[in-house]
Amino acid sequence: MMSSPIRQMNQRRLPPLPGVQQGKSGRGGRPTTEEMIITGRHKKRKIKGISSVLNDQPVTSSRGRHYMATDVSPELVTHFLNENPEFLDRYVTTHVSEDKIRQWSLRKGSKNVHTRQHNLNGELLREKKSSKWKTCVQSSKWKVLHEMTRDISYQTDRLQILAELAQCAVDSTSADGFNLYLADSNQQLYHHKVSPISSSRGSRTTDRPSEGSYIGNIETGTSLPSYVAKTKDTIRTNHVQGDMRFPAGLGIKMEHVQTVLAIPILQEDSGVLGVIELYRQFSTDSFTQEDEEVTATLLVWADVCVDYVQMYNSMMRQRKLNDFLLAVTKSIFQDIVSMDTVIMKIMNYAKKLVNADRASLFLLDTKTTELYARIFDTGKEHVPQKEIRFPMDKGVAGHVASTGQVLNITDAYNDGRFNREVDMQTGYRTKSILCMPIYIRGSIIGVVQMVNKKEGTFTMADEESFETFAIYCGLALHHAKLYDKIRRSEQKYKVALEVLSYHAQCTDDEYKIIKSTPFPENIPGIIDYEFSPWDVEDNRKCLYVLYMMKDIFSMATKKNENEKRYDLDDMIRFTMTVKKNYRNVPYHNWAHAFSVAHAVYTVIKTTKHSFSPVECLALYVACLCHDLDHRGKTNAFMVKSASPLAAIYSTSTMEHHHFNHTVTILQNEGHNIFKHLTSDQYKQILGDIRQCILATDLALFFGNRARLQEVSDKNEFSWDDSEHRHVVMAICMTACDLCSMYKPWDIQLQVVNVIMEEFWLQGDEEKSQGLTPMPMMDRDKKDELPHLEVGFLVGICLPCYELMAQVLPNTKPMVDGAVSNLKKWKYLAENKLTVDQLPPEQLVKQLEYKSSENKQEALEGNKQDSSEKNKQREEEESDKQNELNAKAGNKDELTEESKMESVEENKNKSIENQSDKGSLLTDVRSESSVLVHSDNDNNLTEQIHDNT
Repeated sequence: MMSSPIRQMNQRRLPPLPGVQQGKSGRGGRPTTEEMIITGRHKKRKIKGISSVLNDQPVTSSRGRHYMATDVSPELVTHFLNENPEFLDRYVTTHVSEDKIRQWSLRKGSKNVHTRQHNLNGELLREKKSSKWKTCVQSSKWKVLHEMTRDISYQTDRLQILAELAQCAVDSTSADGFNLYLADSNQQLYHHKVSPISSSRGSRTTDRPSEGSYIGNIETGTSLPSYVAKTKDTIRTNHVQGDMRFPAGLGIKMEHVQTVLAIPILQEDSGVLGVIELYRQFSTDSFTQEDEEVTATLLVWADVCVDYVQMYNSMMRQRKLNDFLLAVTKSIFQDIVSMDTVIMKIMNYAKKLVNADRASLFLLDTKTTELYARIFDTGKEHVPQKEIRFPMDKGVAGHVASTGQVLNITDAYNDGRFNREVDMQTGYRTKSILCMPIYIRGSIIGVVQMVNKKEGTFTMADEESFETFAIYCGLALHHAKLYDKIRRSEQKYKVALEVLSYHAQCTDDEYKIIKSTPFPENIPGIIDYEFSPWDVEDNRKCLYVLYMMKDIFSMATKKNENEKRYDLDDMIRFTMTVKKNYRNVPYHNWAHAFSVAHAVYTVIKTTKHSFSPVECLALYVACLCHDLDHRGKTNAFMVKSASPLAAIYSTSTMEHHHFNHTVTILQNEGHNIFKHLTSDQYKQILGDIRQCILATDLALFFGNRARLQEVSDKNEFSWDDSEHRHVVMAICMTACDLCSMYKPWDIQLQVVNVIMEEFWLQGDEEKSQGLTPMPMMDRDKKDELPHLEVGFLVGICLPCYELMAQVLPNTKPMVDGAVSNLKKWKYLAENKLTVDQLPPEQLVKQLEYKSSENKQEALEGNKQDSSEKNKQREEEESDKQNELNAKAGNKDELTEESKMESVEENKNKSIENQSDKGSLLTDVRSESSVLVHSDNDNNLTEQIHDNT
C-alpha cells in the first residue's frame, strides 16, 4: 500500500552532499553539479556556491551523515552547526572580527540576568557566570595582560598596584570581591579597604587602598590570611569556619562568605608581601584549579610591579628633592642678609619638604652648652621673639643635640624625652615629631625639629630626604654666620676708622705736663653731695680724677705695705686718653664723665657699704668711661639713622660701644691700670665694668629697681650676696649718671640748659631729615621744660634716690636735693613760667611765701573741716550707741564693739588718705612728660610712665 505524498515527504531523506558516497552499498557516484534541488510541497529553489561556503569540502556530521545542499532553513542550519562545532569554530576564527566577538559576548552577558534561587538550606544562590578570562580566546590573552600592564604602569603606589591586580583576579575568576592584606617589616598583617576612584586612563576605574587596620601577627592558628602568609601555601576552601588551621576564619568578619581562595603574594627574596583573599557570596561553588592558576599568573606581576613602583617613586622623590634643594640653595644663598632671614627660609622649606605643620630651629651655644632660638613658627608666620634658652639635656631637641641621634616620634606624649611645658603655654597639641641634628665639619651646630605631619606620621623616606636637606641647612647657616661676621667686621672697621680719625692717645707732652704738676694732697669738700664738678677748671679735672682713683686703689687691704697696687704713669696716660676720647658735644663730654665719677666717689667715701676694693674700682672706672665717644645722639636715633654702631649692637647700642672703647684704651701700651691685679681680679673687674656701663641705659633701670625694691621690702637684702651687690651697683650707676638733678638749684638749672641744647640739636637734625622729634627734643616746645622736669624727677630720679637711701642711708642728701628742686620746677609748671622769666632768688622767695601761704590756708581749712567732721561724727556715734544699747544690755560688750568700729573707721580713713596721695602723684606723672638724660629708645617715655 502506498503511503500518502505528505508521509513520503516527511520520511524522505536528504541526498548526500557532493563528493560523499551513498550508503555502504556504494550505489551512485560523486555528483558533478554544485547545485542542490529540493522538491516537495514547496517551490523548487536553486542554491549555488554552497561548496565555496564549505570551502569545497564535503561536510560529514558527527553521526557520519552526509548533507547535500538542499532547501536551507534556520532549523536545518542550527541542527547542522550543533553537529559540526568544529566548522563553527573555524568559520568564526576566519571570518568574524574580534570586536564582533566582544559585542556578542557583551550582548550575551547582558541577557543573563541574575536570578535569585534557593538551595536546600534556603540560602540565596547567585547564578554562576563565566569569567572574562575563560571566555577570552587564547590568542588574545596576551593582549589582556598587555593592557593590564599598561594600566598598572600608570600607578605610582604599591597598594594601588596590588589592588589593581586583585581586581583583575576577581574579574578573571568570577569572584564577588577580594580582601587585601599587607605585611610590614615587623611581621604584622594589616587589612586595607579599597574605594573606587576614576582612573587617569579614561572611564576605567581602579581601587585605591586606604590606611590599613591591624589584623594580627603572621602566625598559624589564628586567621586565614595569617596562616597563608606564614605557610606561603594557597588555600581553596568552602568551609572557612571550623577549620583548625585558621580557627579565627577570615581576617575580617564577612557574612554569607564560605567559598574563599587565598593566595600569598611572594617576593624575590622568598619573603611575603601580603595575601589576597578572593571570595564568593551566597554560593558554595568552589574555586577551581584553573581559578587558582589564573590568579597565580596575575600575581606573578606583583613582585615586578612593586619593585618598579618603588624604583619609580625613589627616582621621582630624588628628582623632586634635587629640584627642591636647588630652589633652596638659590633662595638661601642669594638672599643671605642675616641669620634670621636664613632661619626663616630653612623653616619654611623644611615644612614643605616633609609636609609638617610646624617647624623649629635651635642653634647650639657651645660656650654655655645650651640650645637657643629667637624665631618661632606660630602656624601662620615666623615671628622673631625674645630669645629662649634651655640646656642640651632637656627635651627632644636637647637629646638630639647631645647624642646626634635622629628621632622619629609618632606619639610625643608617650615619649619621656618630650617636654610638655611649651604645649601647656601655647595650647598647641604636639603629636608626631621628626628631629634631626645639623652638622658642619663634623660638629653639631643646631637642631631642626618638625612637628605634626599633616597626613599620618613621618616615614623613613621623610628621614632620608630631611637628612639630605639638613646638610644644606648646615652649609646655609655656616655661610650666614660667616656673612654676619664679615658684615659686623666691616661695620667695626668703619667705626674704628671713624674713631681713629677723631681720637688719638695722649701725647708725651700732655703726659709730661700732668706728670710735672703737683698732686693735691687734700681737696676740700670733694666728698660733699653739693660739690659742683662743673666749677672745676678743665686743666685740673685730670688731677682730681687721679686723686680720687689713687685713693680708691689705696682702699685695698694692706696685707703687705710694699705691695704695688697701681702704676701712676699708667694712670696718667689712661686718664688723659679717656679725656681725649670724649667728643666735643654740649653735654655728654669730659665734664659729664668727671661729674659722674665724682658722684660715685662721694657715695663710696660717705656710705657704710660692703663693696669689695675691686668692685669700688670697677664702679669708679665705669663712671669715668661710661660715655666714651658719645656722639650726642640717643640710641633710638642711632638705630633710626642706620648707624654702623646700630648694625653691630642691636640693644643698648651706645652703652656697648662705651664699654668696648674702654677695653680698647686699656689694651693700649702704657694704659693698663689693672696690670697689677691677679688674673681672677682682672676678669672680675672687666665684668663689673661692663655691667655697670650697661646699667646706665635707662631702659634697664626699671628692671634693676624692681629687683632691688623687692629684696629691700622683704628685708632680705644682704651684702654677702654678690647678686644683691651687683643690683646696688647698677642702681648706683643710674643715680650718679643723674647727679645734676640733686645738685643745688643754680647748678641744676645750668646743667639742664646744656642738656636741652644737646637734645634740641638732635631734634633739629631729625627735622632736617623729615622726621618728627619727640617733644623734649623739639626746640619749638621749650616752654614745656618745667613739665618735663617734673615728670623726670617724679618718674625716675626720686624713685632711684629713695631706693638708694633705703640701702645706703648716707645718700639721703640725694633725695633732699631732688625734692627741693622738684618744688621749684613744680611751681614753674603750675604758674606756666619759664626759667628765663624768673630769677632764682626771686623764685625762691615767692616759692617760700607761696608755700607758707598755702600752709596757713591748709591749716585753717583743716580746722574748719575737722570741726564739721567732729560734729558729724559725734552725731553718728550717738545714733550707733543708741542702736547698740537697744540690741545689747551689756555695757562692756557695747564698749568693746564701739572700739572695734572706731578702729575700722580709722583704717578706712587712712586708706582714703593714701589713695588721695596716690591719685595726686599719678596725676602729676601723667600730666608731665619725661626728660631722659641718657641714651634711650623712642618708647622709653611710655615705659617710664608704665613702670612709675
